[in-house]
Amino acid sequence: MGYVYYGNYSSYYEVARVEALRHLGMSYRELEDVGIMMPVLENHSCYHQPVYYDDLLSIKVTLAQMPSVKITFDYEFRTSEDKLVHSGKTVLAFMRADTKRPCRPPQAMMDLLKPYFT
Repeated sequence: MGYVYYGNYSSYYEVARVEALRHLGMSYRELEDVGIMMPVLENHSCYHQPVYYDDLLSIKVTLAQMPSVKITFDYEFRTSEDKLVHSGKTVLAFMRADTKRPCRPPQAMMDLLKPYFT
């Protein structure tokens, strides 16, 4: 059909999240190394305009609030002409790898995020 398949957006969210955290100074690998996993609890998508294969997109990732046991990522997809074509949201939980129980985010992450919320 020439359109980006709707199921691909979940993969785009994942890459955008990983890169956003890396940009802040923390990688998923570091979270896993301290025994924290982040499973996805919710995944929401809104398709504003079609995206075609080979369209150049930029993805803006934001956090509306400091995380607690959950963290919510908001996404905006824009074309090279700055047209909003897609928006979405994912909610993830912080979970201890050893017990599979919810937990608070590591202090190192909170320290990196704090300047953006004060």
